[in-house]
Formats: sequence, C-alpha cells, structure tokens
Amino acid sequence: MELKDKLLSSFLAFEENVDMNSDIHDIRSRAIKDFEEMGFPTRKQEAWKYTSLNKVLKHDYTVFPKKHDTIDYRDVEKYFIDDIDTYKIVFIDGIYASHLSATTHDKIDACLMSSALNSSKYKPIIDNYFSTVAPKESLTSLNTAFSREGAFINIPKNTMADKPIQVLNFSTGNESALLVQPRNLIVVGENSHVQIIERHQSLTDQPVLTNSVTEVYADKRAIVDYYKIQNDNHNASLIDNTFIEQHRESICSVHTFSFGGNLTRNNLNYYQKGERIDSTLKGITVIGGKQHVDHNTLVHHTEPNCESHQDYKGVFAESSTGVFNGKIIVNKEAQKTNAFQANNNILLDDKATINSKPQLEIFADDVKCSHGCTIGQLDDEALFYLRSRGIPLKEARALLMYAFANNVLESVKIPELKARITKIIALKLGVNVGYSL
Repeated sequence: MELKDKLLSSFLAFEENVDMNSDIHDIRSRAIKDFEEMGFPTRKQEAWKYTSLNKVLKHDYTVFPKKHDTIDYRDVEKYFIDDIDTYKIVFIDGIYASHLSATTHDKIDACLMSSALNSSKYKPIIDNYFSTVAPKESLTSLNTAFSREGAFINIPKNTMADKPIQVLNFSTGNESALLVQPRNLIVVGENSHVQIIERHQSLTDQPVLTNSVTEVYADKRAIVDYYKIQNDNHNASLIDNTFIEQHRESICSVHTFSFGGNLTRNNLNYYQKGERIDSTLKGITVIGGKQHVDHNTLVHHTEPNCESHQDYKGVFAESSTGVFNGKIIVNKEAQKTNAFQANNNILLDDKATINSKPQLEIFADDVKCSHGCTIGQLDDEALFYLRSRGIPLKEARALLMYAFANNVLESVKIPELKARITKIIALKLGVNVGYSL
C-alpha cells in the first residue's frame, strides 16, 4: 500500500480516538480532504523542482507508534542545552515524555498541544489562532488532519518569558520506520518576549520522517527569537513548515542550523500585518555525503515602513545538494519597505551542488529591495596565507569557513547556544574541539 493510501485509511482510526464533536474535528476533516486531493508534492511543482520525496516516501512507515519503555535522561543528555536554565517540552516518538520535561502554567504557558486542544481554558486561543495562518498546502494539510500533539506556548500580554523554552522531539527507532507529525502553536502577546530552541533527533539509524508544522503569532511589539537545530542521523528526514504572522512593530527572527539528516526541507513563511515590522531569517547549512537540504522562504510585505533580512550560508561537501528558493513579495501599499536577501555558498568538492533561486515580486515604487547569490570555493590566497603562518590545512579551511558563517552566528542571542552551534560546526568540519553534539 502506498503511503498516501495508508494515511487516508489511517485517518478513520485516528478519528476514533479524538473528540469528533469539537470544532477541531471539522478542521481535520477538511484538511484530510485537501491532502487527498493534492497528494504529496512532486518535482513537477515549481516550489519542489529541485527536491524529490520519492526515496523518502518508499518506506512502510508506522503512523501510530506504540508507547515504549521510556528512555533515560543520560541517553539523551547531550542533546539538551543544559548550560542554562530552560523550560523543556520533550516528545519520544511523538508522545509526551513527562520525565524529561519541565513545563509551566505559571506566568506563561509552555505545555502540550493535546491539553490545549481539549481544554475549555484555551478554547479562545485555539479558536482564534489554530490553523489560521498555515496555508492550504499538501504537507501542511496532512499535518493538520492528524494534529494532536506538539508544543503549545502562550505568552500573555506584557510578559517576558523568564527563561528560554526547549522543544525536543526524539525518535527511538523501536519501529522499523516511523512517521511523526508534531503540531506546534506559539502565541506571543502584545509587548511580550520569548526565546525558543527546537530540535528533532533520531537515536538510531531506522528511517524516520518528520512532518512538522509550527504556527507563530506575534502581536504588537512582541519579540520572538526562534532557533532550529537540525543535526540528525543519515536515515532521518525532516519537512519543517513554519508560518509566522506579525503585527505592528513586532520583531521576529528565525535561525535555522542544518547539519545532518537524509533530506531536510524548511518551509519558512512570514506574513506582515502591520507597520514597522522587522522580520529576520538566517541560516547555516554544513552537509556532506549525499545529504540534501532545501530552504524555501517567503516574506510577504503588506504594510508600509517594514523590514526583512534574509541571510543564508551554505557549505557543501562530497555529493551533497543544497537548495535555496527565497521569495519576497511587496504589495502596492507597502511603501518604504526595506527587504534584503543574500544566499552565499561554498562548494568543497566537484560533485557538490547548490540550486539557488531568489525571487522578488515588487508592486510598490518607493522601496529598497535587493537580493544576491554567490557560489564559489575557498579563497586559495587566503588559504595559502594561513598555511604560511603555520596553520595546518584542515584548521586553515575550518577558519575560513567559520569566517564565512560568522555574521549569522553573531546574531544568535543566547551565548550558550552560540557556543554549542560553533562546536557542532567544528565537528562537521573535522576539527576536534572536545564537545558533545
């Protein structure tokens, strides 16, 4: 049975275990019909021209994993950022792991999506925000149809989260092949601030496909710092869909660090719904082997006096493939827009590939918009200079690549996270700095 048919038949069983009288039931029912109509994306679609899901979809995935014996903290300790105090929302094979988590309902809500979906306390938030910014697309609709578990983060008006929130999704490999579909909802009230660190991590070499959807709502003057760490095993594939709606004078930044996994596709969409909004999208990709990372971004400017900044760096070794498809839309009303986009790439080997496609659709006449793309190799003269000063070849190459990615790293606002990312990059480049993953 093909995966699409298996999912359609599995939806009936899924419905038996959820509240069919809730408003969410209608949303799920419409979503599964949309997925049935659209199916999985193919390379015939322009947005998926350089990324094929055929090899990923061939596995016989388990859709409803069983709850297995819990994993111990010592088994996954290295994946946490424990240098700082954080809230933690942890899932194992898509199921909440209370013994690894540290949630809260005090000044903020950092808890479970399943609780929010079934609680009268959070019904106004669910009614107002759930599945209202995520577009009707194939994989988003599939996630919506099976939406049940994930992270629910609610930061009330005039509140600063007292510490960052870590959201970790572990896959145990107890299933021969596993499909997980986390659904996250993040609502940040007026004048509020939150920092979020997200990671998907497989613990074995069994095939795992994660189809994740995150909706973020930033009210007036809210500040959101979101960091995504993607450093998974070679049989793990991730399709990460993040949709952000911003309102007047809000500031939202997403940093995506892609270092591992089989196939990674990041769909990151920003929708600006007010004036003087600042949107930042930054990423670093360092991959090798036959790994494939695809960044697909959209920033839609609809109001005047807003800014957006995109800066994506890629380092591709061996037979790896990178894709960057960045789109900026500026509506006629969005005068005085400043929108910048840059995609810079280094190919370390002859068989490495990068496909870059910047897109600008500008309908206003008083704007500053630019885009740039570079593809090249390490500077031989700079490499020679470093080696002439006694620096070995491997370390010299690593230094140049650090410098290449440094402006993205410098914008990370959590020092402990910046140190962790820096040392992951060092390990990817083959320089031993004595640090965990």
